[in-house]
Amino acid sequence: MSITAQSVWDNCLEFIKDNIQPQAYKTWFEPIIAVKLTDNALSVQVPSKFFYEWLEEHYVKILKVSLTKELGEKAKLVYIIKMENTYGNKQPFTEKIPSSNRSSVKSQDVDIPLNNKNPELRNPFVIPGIRNVKIESQLNPNYSFENFLEGDSNRLARSAGLAVSAKPGGTSFNPLLIFGGVGLGKTHLAHAIGVDIKDKHPEKTVLYISAEKFTQQYIDAVKKNNRNDFIHFYQIIDVLIIDDVQFLSGKTGTQDVFFHIFNHLHQNGKQVILTSDKAPVDMQDIEQRLLSRFKWGLSAELQTPDFETRVSILKNKLYRDGVEMPEDIIEYVAKNIKTNVRELEGAIISLIAQSSFNKKEITIDLARVIVEKFVKNTKREVSIDYIQKVVSDYFQMDVDTLQSKTRKRHIVQARQLAMFFAKKFTKASLASIGSQIGKRDHATVLHACKTVDNLSSTDKQFRKYVEDITKKLSV
Repeated sequence: MSITAQSVWDNCLEFIKDNIQPQAYKTWFEPIIAVKLTDNALSVQVPSKFFYEWLEEHYVKILKVSLTKELGEKAKLVYIIKMENTYGNKQPFTEKIPSSNRSSVKSQDVDIPLNNKNPELRNPFVIPGIRNVKIESQLNPNYSFENFLEGDSNRLARSAGLAVSAKPGGTSFNPLLIFGGVGLGKTHLAHAIGVDIKDKHPEKTVLYISAEKFTQQYIDAVKKNNRNDFIHFYQIIDVLIIDDVQFLSGKTGTQDVFFHIFNHLHQNGKQVILTSDKAPVDMQDIEQRLLSRFKWGLSAELQTPDFETRVSILKNKLYRDGVEMPEDIIEYVAKNIKTNVRELEGAIISLIAQSSFNKKEITIDLARVIVEKFVKNTKREVSIDYIQKVVSDYFQMDVDTLQSKTRKRHIVQARQLAMFFAKKFTKASLASIGSQIGKRDHATVLHACKTVDNLSSTDKQFRKYVEDITKKLSV
């Protein structure tokens, strides 16, 4: 049988596969394409310059052993780097790099100094043309752990954040995904982690960026034909914080580039911190390969703070602003504004402003006026407990029966309706809904919602159930 480039490379891959981790094999060897075999030199195509450098730095020994087994002591490996032409020219241009002499680069269209491991990178956050400018972290120092008060609703996320800031990239919380509804403190906590890392590890390069801005930068990079510079810039970050990652939904190009950046950072022990308004399982139009990576570390939910935590948040806010307020007024505001921390602090700021502008004393009556405005402007969100009670009463059963393991048809339907309305009327994740309605998993909740949708369109009686309960919950 004649020896071909493919047969030699296939034999090399068999040896390599037996000697490294499956994930590493999939990431770094599956994308390589055997191109040609000339005497004892095997030419292979790799996706990028970074890819080539990574192989040379981490897998040069195993490559040498596997190739020597196939082609003898004089074996050579020649890399062909596939460069990206983002203007859409269908003819890719390549460069050949003899591994035995890295500094002699023959290139058709581009000359990349491969003997320089740290070339100057275009930095989207500094003035172009200035060398060695420190990357600005874009962090807000006002968002700290000191003013992110701990409660039952955020204990897991806060504790994980402290662990990450003590040892970025060195814990099992990588990536750390913080998710929850609007105004519960996701951005605050993400900044707090970054600020704490900068304080404890000043040598680390930390960068905070919103997913929206990241997307815009990527679009600009493609337009200017410097996609590689964009990727290389993000690959030098030690701690990357991306806010509102759900914004990447449906943006396949941005997701693809983020996937490669994420892989590089994770493989190199760099820390990734993400925030989202929903759990990975609830994200729509995000590629499965990205979602699976989001689940590699820890997903920590921020929930609505309880009454005691709300009181503590208000007292802390007043203390920081140097304002005194009677206890009964603080408790009144905390009792009546339950949805999120942002509205809670907004109500107190409005109360102080009204008092100082109109030279009025802060009283319960003034607090009532302010709170009513906030509550009126906020769409009322019913709780999962309340939904279960309304559904149970409607079907004349108690909540324990609704949550039970029984498979009786009318109880199963009641339980499915409770899950359906919990998804419709609350911002809770599918996993959170499932755990509160009979300790089910997210897949059960998803199935329940689909069943209710199907029965509503085919069963007249069931449609009446949905309409009746909707009216009760909308009052």
